Amino acid sequence: MGDELILVTGAAGGRQGKTGRHVSDLLLDKGHRVRAFVHQMDERDEPLRARGAELCQGDLLDYDSVERAVRGVTAVYFAYPVQEGLLEATAIMAAAARKAGVSRLVNLVMLESSTRAPTPRMRQNFFSEQIFEWAGLGVVHIRATVFYENVREHVRAALAAGAPMRLPWGNDRTLLPLVAGEDVAKVAAGMLVGPPQPAGTALRVIGELLAVRDIVLALGRVLGRDLRYEPVPVEAWREQAESKGLNAHAVEHLSRLWQFFGALSPDDAARLYRVPDTIERFGGTRPKTLEQFFRQEQEELAAASASAGTDSHAP
Repeated sequence: MGDELILVTGAAGGRQGKTGRHVSDLLLDKGHRVRAFVHQMDERDEPLRARGAELCQGDLLDYDSVERAVRGVTAVYFAYPVQEGLLEATAIMAAAARKAGVSRLVNLVMLESSTRAPTPRMRQNFFSEQIFEWAGLGVVHIRATVFYENVREHVRAALAAGAPMRLPWGNDRTLLPLVAGEDVAKVAAGMLVGPPQPAGTALRVIGELLAVRDIVLALGRVLGRDLRYEPVPVEAWREQAESKGLNAHAVEHLSRLWQFFGALSPDDAARLYRVPDTIERFGGTRPKTLEQFFRQEQEELAAASASAGTDSHAP
């Protein structure tokens, strides 16, 4: 492989997608040099260090640490968590990367990116994309839909709360566009080291379009149980999420998102969110299904179900 150095933000990984961690591993697997940008050094970083990644501690809202992180790199993977600060972090990265002569930047955003998108975060995506394009960084935008990992957190909490599974997803015919964080990372890695795409290219990444009832059925097959779904009003979910300490930015984004999907007819959702060939074309694999993902997470999901001592019945 060449000597190009690639900066990957969010490399330590979290619970929501872990795309930065997956991107780092994929690049290292192929022999690329990786500078892993992490917010703090801890035990999560050791496997990356052991594999030869260069660790760089910093804060995406601190220009000096970002400027240090981009020195000598040719490409950047930029993923900012669902919390306040996206536009400031974008401007900081754009300024530092432009100064460093970065020629390729892969920008992870939400599925929709426009001034009329259904959530405040998605509307911020639009301006984030504009900033990177104005900076002339050869940017490619990856517009990913709801991660399976997000669904996992919702169903895990619902299982732990007992039967029925109460979730803010509308009726059981509501269609949700979903994707595995790992598949998003495969597309991102392909964009970082594959043939360059025209600057400003935007790729939609969707793995499956599933009705809520099919999500529940898939989970039931994995757990070997009959599960019952009951919609809960989004406002009730919002109050519960806030009481558990989920940040206000994420609560607002998800609340508006569930309301938007719930208001779409199945026909409109199928028209708007058909599954493209992005993952196969740029990631090199068929999309992972939600049921496959649930099987990977079976132990954790089963533990959540057992902790409630529930006795769910088929509808």
